[in-house]
Amino acid sequence: MNIVELIKEKKLLEAKQELMKHNAIDIAQLFEELEMEDVVKVFRLLPKDMASDVFTELDRDQRAHIVQSITDVEISNILDDLYMDETVDVLEELPANVVKKILKNTSQDRRNLINQFLNYPDSSGGSIMTIEYADLKKEMTVKDALAHIKKTGIDKATINTCYVMDDNRKLEGIVSIRKLILSDFDVLIKDIMTTEIIYVNTLDDQEYIAEQFKKYDLTTIPVTDNEKRLVGIITIDDIIDIIDQEATEDFQRMAAMEPNEEEYLKTNVWTLAKHRIIWLLVLMISATFTGNIIQKYEEVLQSVVILAAFIPMLMDTGGNAGSQSSTLVIRGMALGEIQLKDTFKVIGKELGVSVIAGLVLSVVNFLRIYFLQKVDFFVALTVCISLFFTVVLAKIIGGILPLAAKKLKLDPAIMASPLITTIVDSIALILYFSIAVWLLGI
Repeated sequence: MNIVELIKEKKLLEAKQELMKHNAIDIAQLFEELEMEDVVKVFRLLPKDMASDVFTELDRDQRAHIVQSITDVEISNILDDLYMDETVDVLEELPANVVKKILKNTSQDRRNLINQFLNYPDSSGGSIMTIEYADLKKEMTVKDALAHIKKTGIDKATINTCYVMDDNRKLEGIVSIRKLILSDFDVLIKDIMTTEIIYVNTLDDQEYIAEQFKKYDLTTIPVTDNEKRLVGIITIDDIIDIIDQEATEDFQRMAAMEPNEEEYLKTNVWTLAKHRIIWLLVLMISATFTGNIIQKYEEVLQSVVILAAFIPMLMDTGGNAGSQSSTLVIRGMALGEIQLKDTFKVIGKELGVSVIAGLVLSVVNFLRIYFLQKVDFFVALTVCISLFFTVVLAKIIGGILPLAAKKLKLDPAIMASPLITTIVDSIALILYFSIAVWLLGI
């Protein structure tokens, strides 16, 4: 019999025994199968330390329901076992009335710390750091340092890396627990610590911080203020969440949607529509440019009606070509492989690729429409020359626009498929009709 069935049959003691066989993440997933009125009952079955771990893994609605349903003492017990960054993450997702209840059950010192964290800008180093780190003094011996870590380490987010500070809390060095364990007891910390430190500022953007983790292969990074005083650390588990969040935002923007942090199935229809409809309106209105271009060249179409049959192919191919380039450039920028200074290198590379791709597509297309569809030679030539230049321009535009967005302090992801397709469509039509007028003498 599974846990959910035991709970439904009110066999809570047996359910508790089964729960103890699972870790916090699995238990949190189990909560998704429960009715809301059973969530608090099951939560109260958990031991204090496990309850805190499970609480951080629950979704916002379940957290809010639990806080509103349990006693003030139980709330305090949960918060006492959470690291500061986890506490702040929880508070940022909960309704104001629930946050007020939580803060009421914290000590004044912890409340001041929480308020300080909440005042940091969203997505900054200060907003994602934790203050539970292992601190040492450079005058300590290895023996003293290990004793200090043994005494205080139970409450730290990690002790794999220890941070050496002076009396003013200025960061002077770092030393790994591995080096401490392998060193002689009488060696001083200052003789084994590393002084070349990779660190970030409390106001640095989380995306930049994630890049530092990737670049230097870090598991933790110290966070300092403007005077280089150590105020916290960021751990790799937080960075994984940030990478996931940033990648999700990029995918959503590339699909012409406003970013939404809520899970898809837990987001109501109106919210989903609101995040999509603005860009759909923008793209729909911008598409009127292509309509105006077609109207302008109406006489050309009336003279050679078959030209209209190739418009969808030109526009689709141009949009696809531009999307390929923009996707690669956006991804390269996200990984730090492409910088603004590489703009001309990108143009050169996309020019080379587009010439090759344009020639292949044009030749194949000419053979298809001239020999198989028996289209007039000059019409086929018009279509293929237009196709070649459309592919060339689309790929160059697709490569440049994300870089231009970065230069303008915008998210490069907004210059993805939908927007580039709209721009390229207009250019493709102008090229097509201009070449038709020139070659066909219309």
